[in-house]
Formats: sequence, structure tokens, C-alpha cells
Amino acid sequence: MSTATHATTTPTGSLPAQRGRADVPSPSITPRQWLALVVLVLPTILTAANGTILSFALPTISTSLRPSATQLLWVVDVYPLVLAGLLVAMGSFGDRVGRRRLLLVGSAGFGVVSVAAAFAPTAGALVGARALLGVFGAMLMPPTLALLRSVFPDPGQRRLAVAVWATGFSAGAAVGPIVGGVLLEHFWWGSAFLVAVPVAALILLAGPRVLPESRESAPGPVDLLSVLLSLATMAPLVYAVKAVAADGVTGVALAAAGTGAVSGVAFVRRQLGRARPLLDLSLFRAPVFSASVAANLLGIFAFVGLLFFTSQYLQLVVGLSPLAAALHLLPSMVATIGTGLLAVRLARRWPLHVLVPAGLATSALGYVLATQLGGAPAAGLLVAASVLVGAGVGLAETLTNDAILTAAPADRAGAASAVSETAYEVGSVLGTAVLGSVLGAVYRAHLAVPYAATPETAEAATQTLGGAVEGARALGGPAGDALLASARDAFAAGVDVTAAIGAAVVLAAAALVALALRPRRARG
Repeated sequence: MSTATHATTTPTGSLPAQRGRADVPSPSITPRQWLALVVLVLPTILTAANGTILSFALPTISTSLRPSATQLLWVVDVYPLVLAGLLVAMGSFGDRVGRRRLLLVGSAGFGVVSVAAAFAPTAGALVGARALLGVFGAMLMPPTLALLRSVFPDPGQRRLAVAVWATGFSAGAAVGPIVGGVLLEHFWWGSAFLVAVPVAALILLAGPRVLPESRESAPGPVDLLSVLLSLATMAPLVYAVKAVAADGVTGVALAAAGTGAVSGVAFVRRQLGRARPLLDLSLFRAPVFSASVAANLLGIFAFVGLLFFTSQYLQLVVGLSPLAAALHLLPSMVATIGTGLLAVRLARRWPLHVLVPAGLATSALGYVLATQLGGAPAAGLLVAASVLVGAGVGLAETLTNDAILTAAPADRAGAASAVSETAYEVGSVLGTAVLGSVLGAVYRAHLAVPYAATPETAEAATQTLGGAVEGARALGGPAGDALLASARDAFAAGVDVTAAIGAAVVLAAAALVALALRPRRARG
């Protein structure tokens, strides 16, 4: 959800109003430029909608494919995991082969693999398709900002274009649940993946006509080892987080964490020793840049973590249809867009070290509300919680992404945007892995399976709430009612604990970001 605008950032992290530009108006944007902007916004809508649509399809996927709890998490996690590991690499690759070409190849691949995901016969096949979607999704985002700078050379035009481009993430996140809800009301779960096909087709048809090609004139060599090291860092670490949440500290979890840590150290050392690194780590020397990346990551951690359990709670605990559940979350998406658009105006009066922590604190307040869901189902309370989380994320993410882009030198803006997208994807992975794993652990600890349940039914019920709902239907009678009631109570208890952890993490992030972004007093 990289809601970014293009404004001037001071060394202390404030975003002052743009003064003294009224006498130098920007030229009007031409129709061809508007068409190009539409094409460049489509990938942001596509990637954002892909995640939110999937979250609403999870309950029906869990009842249709009968995945284990680990498989269900991997269905969600593998896409942002692969995408995050390849974003920087694909940005560098686009510099060599051409950014427009990379965008078109990614769109074609994303459309084809979306069809394969829609008709996946097993949970394992769906995980594989999602991994391939991550590969092609990584080709979509890095070229868009670079192409925006080519299409809109005037700074005033570019500020407006980047602001419009940024709203695509929130718009996609808002449209995704609605479209997914309508489809899931009338079709099978795979229809949620087919939404990507017409969007990809539009990019393929219009892109060659309205987008210019651009590439570096003298790019450095492709560093395949750095790409492998980045993947070898992220995958084991995320696996370790999920393994510890599910089974406690085990030898396998420790080995995975150690592998990720060693790979991460090797990756950092390799980047520091290369003249043309895959990831320019010197960008993190600026406090504004590093603090904004951290706030970006943790804000998305909160948003995605909430979304992971919200859709399941509304459908499987409250008993809403997929469409009704999606409509219940629409206010939070509107709040995200609204505060994102308001952020730049607010930044004319207050600095980053005030606004970004305020956004994170608002999200934490939403999580505090979500800790009160135990007992009777409370859809209204969850809606209020999601509005606060969405509003806080919209405010914080707009400002942090702008700071990430503008704190870097102009010749490294592409690398900075890749870092911004990577932080978003890492936050998505951790939000699902950490909070989803905690939720699963609490759910299993509180679930009481009736003696009448078969071993297969008991196993499915302990894996996911969707499995418990399906098992209750199969059992029927008092045993089925008892299983359903226990499963819903256990899931609500898991939400309470998960929301409390989310609130603590985001509050701690707000405090740390406030300290990191505060103005430094000049010495002497």
C-alpha cells in the first residue's frame, strides 16, 4: 500500500508547504499523459486487490480445498514473500531490459498464472501458483514509478501523477473485497483470481501505445548471487516465525532462523562491498529514510494482520455472506484513502515526527477496540476498529512513502522506491505470519472437539475455523452445534489475543518513530 506523494522533505523530516511556485505554473497534462497514467495505476490496483480479494476467499478455500493451517498461511504468505525478495532484483533487471518491457512481461505472466490459480485442484497447487504470481508481481511495481518520471518530466505534473498513482493501492484494496464478495456470492472461490485477467489484458493492450520505453544507458552487471541471498534470508526467517508460533521453539525453527540470519549477514556484506549493489544500503544512513521504512513496514503489518482475521470473523463467526462482509469493511478502505489524501495538507502544518506517530497510534487504538470481540459476535465493533486502523495506516503510509522517495538523492530514487515496496511486502508477510500464527495457536488451545467427531473431522477443525464449520455441518445435531460454538468462541479468543499483540507492536513503533524523526538540535 505504497500511498506516496511527491513533496519536499527537509533534513528534520518535515514536509513544508510548497511556496513560491504560483508564478511558475506547470503545463497542462495532455490526454496521452492521462492515458499513460491510467495504465501505470492499473498495476497498483491489481496488486492491492489481489491481496484483499484473497483474504475474503480464504473461508471458502479452507472449506473447499481442506488445507492445513500451515498450507492456508502459505497460500497467503508465499505471494508477498516471493514478491518482496524479488522487487529490488526486478527493478535492476528492468533497468537493463527496459522498464516498459518488464511491465508487459509481468502483466502477461500475472494474467496466465491467475487462471492457473483459479483452477488449482489442491492446496499445494494453489500455493505453487501463488508463488509464481509473486514472481510476475515483482515485475509490475518497480517499473511504474520510473516510467512515471519519464511520462511526466515537469515536477508539478509529476507530483500530481504520483499522488494519483498512490491512490491506486487504496482504491484496489477498497474495490477488491466488493468485487470478491460479489463473485463469491455467485461463483466458486477461483473466480476471485480471474479478476486479474482483464486488468492484465488492459495493460498489455494500452501499454505499448502510450508508454515510452526507458532503461539505463550503462547499467551494471546482474548480481544473481545477491538475488539468491535475499530470498535465502526472507524465506527461512518467515518460516521460523510461523514454526515457533505453531509448535514452539524447535530444532527446525532454530535452524531456519539461523539460516536466514547467516544469509542476511552475507547479503549485507555483499551489498557493502560492491560498486553497484543490488540494494544500496547507504540510503539507510539518513534517519528520515530508515525511520520511514520502519514505520511503513509496521503500518502494513498492522493493516494486513487485521485484515487476515477480520474477513474470517465476519463470515464464519458473525455469519455474514462474503459480500456483506466486504461491505462491512468498505468504511475502513474509505478512511484509508481519505486520510492518505489529507496527509499532504496536514503536513503543511505539522512535521513528520508528529503526524506519522499519530497515524500509528490511531491504528493501535483500533487494535485495542478489536480486543473486545470475545463473547457475543460484534460486527459493529470490528468495523469501528478497522476504520481506525485504516485511517491511521493511510496517514502514516502516505507520509513515510513520500519521505522514502524524497530523502534519497535523485539518482537513487528508483532504489528508494524499491525499498518502499519491499517494506510493504515484508510487512504483509510478517503481519500474516506473526499475527496469523498467534491466532492459530490460541484458537487450537481453546477449541473443544466433541467425542462424536471422527479423527478426520477433529483434525480439520483444529487446523482452521473453516474446517471446524465444515465439520460441524457434517456432524449435525448437538455435537455439530457444540463444535461450531466452541470453534467460534476459540476464534474470538484468538482475535482478542492477536489484537492485543498488534496494539502493543504498533504503539511501540509509534514511540520509536517519534524519537527517530524528531528534529536534531544543531550543536555549538
